[in-house]
Amino acid sequence: MRRTVIASILVVASVAAAERVADPLWVLLQAKDRTDEDRKNDESRKPLELLRFMDVKPGMKVADLGAGSGYLTELLVRAVGPSGKVYAQNSQEAVDKFLGKTWDERLARPVNKGVVRVVRPIDDPLPPDAKDLDLVTVGFFYHDTVWLGADRDKLNRAIFAALKPGGHYVVMDHAGRPGTGSTETKTLHRIEEKTVLDEVKKAGFAVEKEGDFLRNPADPKDANVFGPLRGKTDRFIVSFVKR
Repeated sequence: MRRTVIASILVVASVAAAERVADPLWVLLQAKDRTDEDRKNDESRKPLELLRFMDVKPGMKVADLGAGSGYLTELLVRAVGPSGKVYAQNSQEAVDKFLGKTWDERLARPVNKGVVRVVRPIDDPLPPDAKDLDLVTVGFFYHDTVWLGADRDKLNRAIFAALKPGGHYVVMDHAGRPGTGSTETKTLHRIEEKTVLDEVKKAGFAVEKEGDFLRNPADPKDANVFGPLRGKTDRFIVSFVKR
């Protein structure tokens, strides 16, 4: 009996391992040239779940806005492959005040050689040739657009215009408490999910789906995200679609 149970467990484990190896998204995360820092960030960012949620495929044209140091940018590069195209945007202010050399060092890595580096204001984020995009992402930066004084309506309209029909706009951010809206974007670096939903839908988008893999109901949402809960905050992720 015991041998039968052990054999069953081994079969299940073998099948699970085979399924992982057959998943191109899982395979790309095992790339030997990924940095130790990125692998550490994987623990809180859950890249496999994220890439599946965004349904990223080879050959897609995508843009990563408010790209920061480029963790998500590089994931997108690996997922769309050499037949795809990735735009990575940061504002000049972000480069000068917050990023220093980190973004350029990221883009200098061989895997990112095809990335289109875009330095533009966040509310006018894309060059004229960035059209008919399949996907636009704003990862943990939408709240910053508030205290930086960006025109968010203009931003969302620009994204809508750049996407092809059926294209997706994915926003992920640190959740604020109900009723706080955008009032704690600078103090706590949080934004109420309803505020994002209302603003993005105003540009013509429809909500297609929401993910729960970054949620943490134990987060009271009353502390700065860079405090003890860093990497464990309650985070929402929403995929909007251009009909």
